[in-house]
Amino acid sequence: MPGILIVDDTAVDRRLAGGLLETDPTLDVSYAKDVQEALLQVSNCLPDLVVTDLQMPEYDGLHLVNEINEKYPELPVVLITAHGSENIAAQALASGAASYVPKSDLANSLYETVMYVLSLSRSNSRNRKLMNCAKRSDFEFTLDNDIELIDPLIDMVQEIVGSQDILSQRCQVQLGVALENALTNAMFRGNLDMSREEFPVLSRNSIAARANDSKYRDRKVHFHALITPDKVDFVIQDEGDGFDTTQLPDASNPESFRDGVGRGLVLIQAFMDDVNYDDSGRKLAMAKHRLNAPATTPK
Repeated sequence: MPGILIVDDTAVDRRLAGGLLETDPTLDVSYAKDVQEALLQVSNCLPDLVVTDLQMPEYDGLHLVNEINEKYPELPVVLITAHGSENIAAQALASGAASYVPKSDLANSLYETVMYVLSLSRSNSRNRKLMNCAKRSDFEFTLDNDIELIDPLIDMVQEIVGSQDILSQRCQVQLGVALENALTNAMFRGNLDMSREEFPVLSRNSIAARANDSKYRDRKVHFHALITPDKVDFVIQDEGDGFDTTQLPDASNPESFRDGVGRGLVLIQAFMDDVNYDDSGRKLAMAKHRLNAPATTPK
């Protein structure tokens, strides 16, 4: 049973976040009221994931992320951001946090984010020994707009990257988060002309109906990966209408964390070392270099 530690100095907010996760009986949720108590609990019984508020007295969430990164490098941390914590959020992502959820969007996004980061951090493969022999992996996929295709593709990428020790476990989780957001944006925001914000509240039937609409059903996502011992490169291209790339949020700008708009784009920029869109906004090229810390400034 995965253990989740919720860290927040406000009892009401601890219970709010915990209540959203405790509805899943497969999760074991525990609580800490500050950073010191959280670190003590982690040392006594290592959880599978930490969810932390950023604004706390004495020590903030950034301090917790740094301590965990140093002492427990494979333990993922999800941030809860609120007005006034934007500067800390940007630094915490750069220091190794796996994702963030705006406090205003907890009900829609916290559970989904926690479960996805958990799945990335626990992925493994019996083929690791064989994959360790690979010196170069170069592959392409043409994907339908089907969410069921995303996780298996990311699993495959992580298996190859992990077997070759190109990235640390923490950076592998961040890579998976960036890929998930890039592929989801290409499928749903690009090809199906849906906003990422509305996607979680739509049923699978409504998404399938949109994907089968004559306007959208022939659109594909083109995915190319090149994995070498030095870095991983990806090109992801959709066939939608594109967007204005001059309006991209900036992961180094605290204002980008204020309301969660463009959250996926912020995470992509925060976790990849090189991020480049073509002028149309339909083609994304991104790269992560061997054993590098997360980029603090988008390229």
